[in-house]
Amino acid sequence: MLRFAVIVVILALSPLAPVGAAEEDLEGLTIGKITLEKDDVFDLSDPEENRWLFRQANRLHIDSRDSTISKHLLFKPGEPYLKRVVDESERILRNKKYLYDADIRATRREDGKVDLTVQTRDVWSLSPELSLSRSGGETRSRYGLEETNLLGRGQSLRLFRDNDIDRSENTIEFGDSHLGRSWVSTFLRYSDNSDGDSYLVSVARPFYALDARWTAGGSIYGDERRTPLYAFGEEAAEYRHKRDFVSLYGGWSRGIQDGRVWRWTAGVVHDDNRFSAVDEPMLPTVLPADRKLIYPFLGFELVEDNYVTASNHDQMSKTEDFRMGLRITGSVGWSDESFGAGRDALIFRANASRGFGSLEKTALLLSATTEGRVEDGHARNAKFLLNARYYHRQSDKFLFFALLSGTAGHSLDLDNPVEIGGKSGLRGYPLRYQVGDSNLLATVEQRYFTDWYPLRFARVGAAVFADAGRVWGPNPLGPDNRGWLVDVGVGLRFALTRVSDRVVHLDLAFPLNGDSSIDEMQILLESRKSF
Repeated sequence: MLRFAVIVVILALSPLAPVGAAEEDLEGLTIGKITLEKDDVFDLSDPEENRWLFRQANRLHIDSRDSTISKHLLFKPGEPYLKRVVDESERILRNKKYLYDADIRATRREDGKVDLTVQTRDVWSLSPELSLSRSGGETRSRYGLEETNLLGRGQSLRLFRDNDIDRSENTIEFGDSHLGRSWVSTFLRYSDNSDGDSYLVSVARPFYALDARWTAGGSIYGDERRTPLYAFGEEAAEYRHKRDFVSLYGGWSRGIQDGRVWRWTAGVVHDDNRFSAVDEPMLPTVLPADRKLIYPFLGFELVEDNYVTASNHDQMSKTEDFRMGLRITGSVGWSDESFGAGRDALIFRANASRGFGSLEKTALLLSATTEGRVEDGHARNAKFLLNARYYHRQSDKFLFFALLSGTAGHSLDLDNPVEIGGKSGLRGYPLRYQVGDSNLLATVEQRYFTDWYPLRFARVGAAVFADAGRVWGPNPLGPDNRGWLVDVGVGLRFALTRVSDRVVHLDLAFPLNGDSSIDEMQILLESRKSF
């Protein structure tokens, strides 16, 4: 907690990065006409895209409805023009998976009003999920179908089958971020797994904008599965985990004042975790202690209105939104046996994040999180997490990126270990290769953004990288962890500009140390949200 408090003080006292200057000749004028310009998947005015296949794709594609676009806008005709509100509406639109980009232009009329043109570009929203990924020495396959803009209404429907080292999953998901024309969002998911099933029902009206005044919602989650524990990338023990989780909450805010927003929330949580032996076990059984926590909680959030746009950082040739202002969140709750809980405990969580510098040249994005419980005066399952992302733009096509992340854990629950390996940043090593209670990971990456745009479908980039990391603390299922692990590698990146915001990674990673069981080269093929 002391380390977290120090970081929060540093973030809060540091000088703010400048916010973009207001358009004073338009600010406060009355909004007149709002025009929607919805570009199709392929731009047929471009000779490179005016081809038979692309014309057919546009004909088959169901465009986003006017109401789908307009219900994300935070302004209406007759209201005063505020650039802050227009910029935030752009960010909301760009955050939608069925839109590739969004831009809002303002034009002053002779009568003193302001007309706004909202320009968006759709992506192909119905797409198959066909992937075969190999990461950390293990193979994962997924196939299915996803629709991110059902009938042009902005709703999502997804069906897929996922096979990996732990289980096979058959999943169906449905989501709607605007139930009717409201800001109420809903998400439904059900998975029929090889080792159990799970479901999630969530309904919420979020703080959808900086000036939103209230929130309310709840969720119900249930899950039952076989969970393995690992030692040096190999399954060493197992148990069954059944979890029932229910949360209800509400909150209020006075809206944005002087560029800052304060928000307050209150709610109640029922979190029941039960552990048992696996039927017909193939491995030794190790059981975490059952946990039943029932607690009311209070939370707060501070957000500064300081956002910037950039491109060719985590995506390719696409507008990216970065929050540079200070954001602090926190919550505290009390679980008591008199509520029906299995133990008395103080549950806490806090996070702080802030950006420094300029993404046009050099920027540092920091975040810190602490979470856990206090039982009988002692910290339990407590973690402190730190993440630092560094960007240095060398030219329009070259960018140097570095990542430093770490976790310090104390008295962790057996089902909540700290791991490091192929799926968590060490690309040259097996999954979950080291297990303990603390870790540190450092990555450096030279990124190159090419002009190659094959078939006008995917933009291509490349990277040269090196990773180094290790875990500290005892592994409850094996000998002490080995020391530092280092790998180097090269990779290609394919940003799918017509179907989603995903970036396909194809990496070759070479471990430089470790034991003789590790392959000399790891091949990783996977889809991620960023470069």
